[in-house]
Amino acid sequence: MADRTAPNCHLRLEWVYGYRGHQCRNNLYYTAAKEIVYFVAGVGVVYNTREHKQKFYLGHNDDIISLALHPERVLVATGQVGKEPYICVWDSYTVQTVSILKDTHTHGIACLAFDLEGQCLVSVGLDSKNTICVWDWRKGKVLAAAPGHTDRIFDISWDLYQPSKLVSCGVKHIKFWSLCGNALTPKRGVFGKTGDLQTILCLACAKDEVTYSGALNGDIYVWKGINLMRTVQGAHGSGIFSMNACEEGFATGGRDGCVRLWDLNFKPITVIDLRETDQGYKGLSVRSVCWRGDHILVGTQDSEIFEVVVHDRNKPFLIMQGHCEGELWALAVHPTKPLAMTGSDDRSVRIWSLIDHALIARCNMEEPIRCAAVSTDGIHLALGMKDGSFTVLRVRDMTEVVHIKDRKEAIHELKYSPDGAHLAVGSNDNSVDIYGVVQRYKKVGECIGSTSFITHMDWSTDSKYLQTNDGSGRRLFYRMPSGKEISNREELKLVQWSSWTCVLGPEVNGIWPKYSEINDINSVDANFNNQVLVTADDYGLVKLLRYPCVKKGAKFKKYLGHSAHITNARWSHDYQWVITIGGADHSVFQWKFIPERKSKEALHIAPQETLADSNSEESDSDQSDVPEMDSEIEQETQLTYRRQVYKEDLPHLKEQCKEKHRAVAMKKRERAPGSRIKLHFVHGYRGYDCRSNLFYTQTGEIVYHVAAVGVVYNRQQNTQRFYMGHDDDILCLAIHPLKDFVATGQVGRDSPVHIWDTEMLKPMSVLKGFHQLGVCALDFSADGKRLASVGLDDNHTIVLWDWRKGEKLSAIRGSKDKIFVVKINPYLPDKLITAGVKHMKFWHKAGGGLIGRKGNMGKTETMMCAVYGWTEEMVFSGTCTGDICIWRDMFLMKTVKAHDGPVFSMHALEKGFVTGGKDGIVALWDDTFERCLKTYAIKRAVLAPGSKGLLLEDNPSIRAISLGHGHILVGTKNGEILEVDKSGPITLLVQGHMEGEVWGLATHPHLPLCATVSDDKTLRIWDLSPSHCMLAVRKLRKGGRCCCFSPDGKALAVGLNDGSFLIVNADTLEDLVSFHHRKDIISDIRFSPVSGKYLGVASGDSFVDIYNVMSSKRVGVCKGSLNYITHLDWDKRGKLLQVNTGAKEQLFFEAPRGKRQTIPATEVEKIDWHTWTCVLGTSVEGIWPVISEVTEVTSACLSNDRKVLATGDDLGYVKLFRYPVKGKYAKFKRYVAHSTNVTNVRWTHDDSLLVTVGGGDTCLMIWAHEAEGHREFRQCDSEESDIESEDDGGYDSDVMRENEINYTIKALSTNVRPMTGIKPHLQLKEPSADERPPVSRALPQPEKLQTNNVGKKKRPIEDLVLDLVFGYRGNDCRNNVHYLNEGADIIYHAASVGIVLNLTTSCQSFYVEHSDDILCLTINQHPKFPNVVATGQVGDTGDMSATSPSIHVWDAMTKQTLSVLRCFHSSGVCSVSFSATGKLLLSVGLDPEHTVTIWKWQEGAKVASRMGHTQRIFVAEFRPDSDTHFVSVGIKHVRFWTLAGRALLSKKGVMSSIEDARMQTMLSVAFGANNLTFTGTISGDVCVWREHILVRIVAKAHTGPVFTMYTTLRDGLIVTGGKERPSKEGGALKLWDQELKRCRAFRLETGQIIDCVRSVCRGKGKILVGTRNAEIIEVGEKNAACNILVNGHMDGPIWGVGTHPSRDVFLSAAEDGTIRLWDIPEKKMLNKVNLGHPAHTVSYSPEGDMVAIGMKNGEFIILLVASLKIWGKKRDRRSPIQDIRFSPDSRYLAVGSTESAVDFYDLTLGPQLNRINCCRDIPSFVMQMDFSADSSYVQISTGAYKRLVYEVPSGKQVTEQSHIDRITWATWTSVLGDEVLGIWSRNTDKADVTCACVSHSGLNVVTGDDFGMVKLFDFPCPEKFAKHKRFLGHSAHLTNIRFTNGDHFVISAGGDDRSLFVWRCIHAPH
Repeated sequence: MADRTAPNCHLRLEWVYGYRGHQCRNNLYYTAAKEIVYFVAGVGVVYNTREHKQKFYLGHNDDIISLALHPERVLVATGQVGKEPYICVWDSYTVQTVSILKDTHTHGIACLAFDLEGQCLVSVGLDSKNTICVWDWRKGKVLAAAPGHTDRIFDISWDLYQPSKLVSCGVKHIKFWSLCGNALTPKRGVFGKTGDLQTILCLACAKDEVTYSGALNGDIYVWKGINLMRTVQGAHGSGIFSMNACEEGFATGGRDGCVRLWDLNFKPITVIDLRETDQGYKGLSVRSVCWRGDHILVGTQDSEIFEVVVHDRNKPFLIMQGHCEGELWALAVHPTKPLAMTGSDDRSVRIWSLIDHALIARCNMEEPIRCAAVSTDGIHLALGMKDGSFTVLRVRDMTEVVHIKDRKEAIHELKYSPDGAHLAVGSNDNSVDIYGVVQRYKKVGECIGSTSFITHMDWSTDSKYLQTNDGSGRRLFYRMPSGKEISNREELKLVQWSSWTCVLGPEVNGIWPKYSEINDINSVDANFNNQVLVTADDYGLVKLLRYPCVKKGAKFKKYLGHSAHITNARWSHDYQWVITIGGADHSVFQWKFIPERKSKEALHIAPQETLADSNSEESDSDQSDVPEMDSEIEQETQLTYRRQVYKEDLPHLKEQCKEKHRAVAMKKRERAPGSRIKLHFVHGYRGYDCRSNLFYTQTGEIVYHVAAVGVVYNRQQNTQRFYMGHDDDILCLAIHPLKDFVATGQVGRDSPVHIWDTEMLKPMSVLKGFHQLGVCALDFSADGKRLASVGLDDNHTIVLWDWRKGEKLSAIRGSKDKIFVVKINPYLPDKLITAGVKHMKFWHKAGGGLIGRKGNMGKTETMMCAVYGWTEEMVFSGTCTGDICIWRDMFLMKTVKAHDGPVFSMHALEKGFVTGGKDGIVALWDDTFERCLKTYAIKRAVLAPGSKGLLLEDNPSIRAISLGHGHILVGTKNGEILEVDKSGPITLLVQGHMEGEVWGLATHPHLPLCATVSDDKTLRIWDLSPSHCMLAVRKLRKGGRCCCFSPDGKALAVGLNDGSFLIVNADTLEDLVSFHHRKDIISDIRFSPVSGKYLGVASGDSFVDIYNVMSSKRVGVCKGSLNYITHLDWDKRGKLLQVNTGAKEQLFFEAPRGKRQTIPATEVEKIDWHTWTCVLGTSVEGIWPVISEVTEVTSACLSNDRKVLATGDDLGYVKLFRYPVKGKYAKFKRYVAHSTNVTNVRWTHDDSLLVTVGGGDTCLMIWAHEAEGHREFRQCDSEESDIESEDDGGYDSDVMRENEINYTIKALSTNVRPMTGIKPHLQLKEPSADERPPVSRALPQPEKLQTNNVGKKKRPIEDLVLDLVFGYRGNDCRNNVHYLNEGADIIYHAASVGIVLNLTTSCQSFYVEHSDDILCLTINQHPKFPNVVATGQVGDTGDMSATSPSIHVWDAMTKQTLSVLRCFHSSGVCSVSFSATGKLLLSVGLDPEHTVTIWKWQEGAKVASRMGHTQRIFVAEFRPDSDTHFVSVGIKHVRFWTLAGRALLSKKGVMSSIEDARMQTMLSVAFGANNLTFTGTISGDVCVWREHILVRIVAKAHTGPVFTMYTTLRDGLIVTGGKERPSKEGGALKLWDQELKRCRAFRLETGQIIDCVRSVCRGKGKILVGTRNAEIIEVGEKNAACNILVNGHMDGPIWGVGTHPSRDVFLSAAEDGTIRLWDIPEKKMLNKVNLGHPAHTVSYSPEGDMVAIGMKNGEFIILLVASLKIWGKKRDRRSPIQDIRFSPDSRYLAVGSTESAVDFYDLTLGPQLNRINCCRDIPSFVMQMDFSADSSYVQISTGAYKRLVYEVPSGKQVTEQSHIDRITWATWTSVLGDEVLGIWSRNTDKADVTCACVSHSGLNVVTGDDFGMVKLFDFPCPEKFAKHKRFLGHSAHLTNIRFTNGDHFVISAGGDDRSLFVWRCIHAPH
């Protein structure tokens, strides 16, 4: 039989012809060693021109498309395309990988660049968002990522002169990026008028913020900052593809074929036109330039590389050539010389010398070439063309011999006959033509048997036969030269083929994988001498196989390099080389063939070798000569551990189900029981599918796992302690080298690894987020810092962790086959091994990835265990056949027979090894496995007397071995843990059932015993007293599912799975009697109470049989159930049976006959049941969970005192309920320890213990029960119910507002006014009738605006600077006012501005980097970080772009940004908090999951993140003394969190420790000593928690919600703030002692009916308070004096602003019903008037002595300024007054309203205010009004985007445009009109310009808009989209804007932010 292993010879890549110039740029550089680095296909090439040698980097698996050189010029980064593309950083000297960067980009990596230090690498993806990513490349970690641009990015570069700045460019854009924290923030380059907006192709950065960039039109654009400074016109004739900076200057290369050199100031030095040189040609296009010293490298579009010496620039050297763009298909080798011929779609045919590695001839044809052949004598070269013709050339001089066109379709294959007489030409016309060579290629025959195109042909050695393959997968034979088809295959038996290039036929069956399409192998060529076959396929793989290979799926060696399809492969004439050509990558690869005898020597020579071979993995197909798999291993490899429902899915499922159950939730539900249980002992050890999971700890205890529990067992005291952090099956366990920590991995959708302390049983770190389904192997490194884990996903992902930090260091797909073991090299923690089914792999870490190589072992064996030996390269592994393999590096040195059957476990000692196998033998070996020193057989005979049980069988399969304390610890497949003394005796310590589900459980009626029966065919009796051991065991013929003791405890009935049952003696377990009446499984069995006269036996056949025990006869059968019986109970009298069935029926039968009874539910409750183990009926209705569709309650048991019902369910939960459990969804306590389904639960006779058995986890758990009365306060269990109660302590409007607020980002805001019509910049202008003649004889046009500073030289305003903000965001944000600098300053926020107020000078300074509203603020209280502030803002989606929500960390004094954290919290960040050390920052999002995230803010790194709660979280705060503990509060939510590594663990607050305490909405949090936490609630109570347990309630700390609490760090006193009416005793502000027992209340003298405090902070002797009414007040602790520091409008919008005609004061009017007077120089509010109704507009009279106020209800009021008395008021309208104005002569008052009307009042007629006229026909509501300077006209802007002019006081409309143009206006506040058309911007489709004001000088206009921007324009601005300056700070919707007198200030009023901004005007110098 043919050998089915892979061939022993192999290939080594020797040369690659070509360079990738198409679709790539900037990919050619000199390294430090003066070598040239570039790439072709999927290979990085390092080419040494002096020695003419190439080295290859083969770490990619698809086309490389980008390359960057490290500044030290040794390391190279390359990026590839593909579905999951990655970046490799590699060393150009050794061509070994240094780092792999993966898991971020999709599609491909378009650009790469290193920064100046070479620490960071930036990459740009090819995804739709062109994501930009910054890497710490050595760690493989992403530092920042952001969407790059909507269109392609072509180049990216670091600014080498400014740290953390980058520039990117591409299609129609250039962007300047700054990196801060984890945020990349772009600014778009402004092209302005200097140059056209166009595509930028390349760039280079220079000093002083100058950037040079090459544009598509051949110009060079020079940028300063973000502005285009100048252009260098026509630098190139067309697009500039490449720009390279060096010490001397810059080199550019363009599509015009020129290279230009420039000096450092971009003055031209010289130009090199490559088209004009000898090697040049028309259409040469430069794609890459590199200038170093006097050499320039140039790469072209057509795959050439030129080297130019600067002083001899007319003679460039052509150092590399390749085929140009177009597919490359034709390949032929010369029959006698080392030459290869290739022909391509680029129409060229080329001849390459395989010795000199050079192109020696090239000839261009008329047509694309598809195939080639050389005649046997080597004289003629035939080329088949794409158009169906073929040409024959003389090889010598490439002259044409003949050109023939007989076919229309492409010629795909041609071949000369071995005798040289004929040429066969196969075409896509499905035929082969035969031509006579000597007859000048006359056609002599044709073969027409094929129905599809011809793909391959071969001649026989005697030239008489031809075989063909075609596209339909048929193989045909023809007689030559006639072309007659041969149908009789007999005559072909003896034919010898002269070559074999066909892909079909028995000799090459093995090239096809077992299940494959026919057409993916493109080419084959056989080497008859060495019996090897080479194949080339569509996946870019070159494979070597044995020839012939007859069976499908033969073994092979594979070589990567070509990226996509390889079109052809041929052996050279002397079989020294293989030549392969790539279709799409149009490159030619030359591989050196290393035959068998040489390959042995080669292994130890070239480093290159091992690299190439690292990719030559064995094939994936099964081998026939692998021994049969061991049954145990077979079972284990088939376990998938998949679950229908994972615990992680529960919250989600509950949410879905809750909708259905809203109604039920309103009812009062049964509360949880008072008693509790605690896990006491577990019988069981998981050995049946886990290995090496049993160790000694530091203190000599034993640690192992079973079910979902980590167990620490003390063998002296026979006690156990438990780690309960897991919630599903633990599958593996590893111990830290110091033996104090343990790592365990579990099953789960996102399966975590926990590292925990064996003493404290607390998690140190939890590693999540990488493994799906489960974790199957773990190992610590020798220094204990790293941990390796292997997942159960299809790829068996391997992850290497820094476990304390919880950081993933590297990850890689391990293997398709299951991995059993991972081990980190104890000497080199960067290396590791994995072993498993049919493989052994050796890995080393490279950045974020691992590079793996398969061990060379001839035939592949399954490895079960492995350890490192005494040096770093020695490895020992145990196989499934009982051998030990000894490895050095990756080579198998020898094997030693160790066991019969698999070696499952192995352990290295100081001087040797210990192994254990399936044969039940423990063997000790010396350190070289030369001698076996000692063996121990695990047998019953040697069991020591102190054992805790009985061995079930001799020589059980050994699954785990560990040494320590003079003993060998052994774990077996049967679930036993044994300790072997070195001298021989064996002690059994722990045991459980073997594999198979355990269902049967019964507790003894009066002794502490229980019996279990399992599918493992055993019945066992266990002692529940402290000796905890198995007393007896009996093997059964069948597995069993149920058992029961008789009432006197002497007999034990056991039901078996085959329908039989037996009764045995309870002491000896010997048979008393047995029956077999049923076919299906016996599911429950019960003795009747008292005398035990009857026995009820329930079966899966849906019957219950009743037997008389005394007479051993069946006396009755209970019929009538529809489904199998699940549970059975007797009543106290032994007369009535209660039965549950699988169809959820509850039935009753009378004993002994079995007559069915119908009993109403009310009566059932009155019956006295002897036991209750049923799960149906009204008295247990509440045990079924909300999600009962996906989970069953499998078992229940009522305690003997009838108070507590215990249940077990399919999810592994044990729950306790208060009995009777009436009403749905009762509350319960629940415990996780079992992993999957709990099959049975039973109380012991005295209720002191609860015993539970798990199905799949085979263990028996014993829980200690603590009854209600006595219980010390201890770590509590989780108490939950599936539905939270709806009553949450009431409703509060402020809480409601805060919860439901809809934070939209400004960019998406829509108009604040309901406008209609067409926007001004979209309206078409109709030309006016009298377009003025060019020279007007009319008077010169009057001024547009009356200016009041006539005489002085008018100066335009250049800039606005924010001077003051009147406002504070208190009504929907909290905890946002703090002291700084020992109380000298305070900090708070309004709109998107952070405000620092100095209390002595009242000066404000601002932090203005936020792009949108700030929602939360906190300060860092650690002395190392003084004045560090964090603020969080609103955002839209969390896609990390500039509009994503972000947190800014900044210095309050310098306003310097320290870090920006872009968040994935979509919507916004609602709470931030610093940790105790100040290094961590906690944030909470407004996203639907209300994500909680922890950051290392200085690095911008996210440490951990997790869903917080389904409803709003208001606040989350770190404990003031901790970096790992924090508390979050929100809507019906309080959670206590711990950060473990990178995982967030949380516990719900437990309320039930206090009678009738209910979970309510929690609003605030504070902390006390000894783990106390205080939370303020919506009802005014404060809850006090210790750990996560409620210990008391401070009732009504405030009468309303407790909105804020503050913990003073220096003395622990606590300040609370709430909502209440001020009274004698109480106030909304209270100061408490450390325990919240005594308090002192303060009254805030604000004059409000109800005070509502939203923020408190305590300084030295002072308390700072922020209120809902936008005041900030300082309260003295001693004298309780209040000092109001900040005032603001409490409700918005602020609609009206009126500036005083001569002083720097102004008025504002707002929705909150107040008018306020503000003084700018004094920086404060002077006065406020409460109007009792929302005010809309306000205006001063021209003299400033009167004020007019328009109200929302249509009324208006006139006040006298001096006395604030009302002069007059009137209400003529019913809808809001929008604007109100005095005429300049103070005679008239105009009042504009929403009722589309303007009313005129004559003020000279006195205060009765009778309307004298009104303007009619206004199309919509009035927005703004302005009087003309002479008081005779008024202009009105309306909601229909129309501006109208009316006469005053007649109210007649003026329509004539020329008339309007001559009016001079007193003021201009209109947003409409031709004069201000330019203020409307392009993107106002949904939003509007809302307000405007022209300066008193008439030279500028300021506007406010719905986006919250203030803009400054020149006036007038009639051109569309006028230039302007913009000023940010407000939230969305500005409502009004005004200049103060003398144009000193601009006042802008905010709608959403209720704030007034005062901007100082900067005037232009004279």
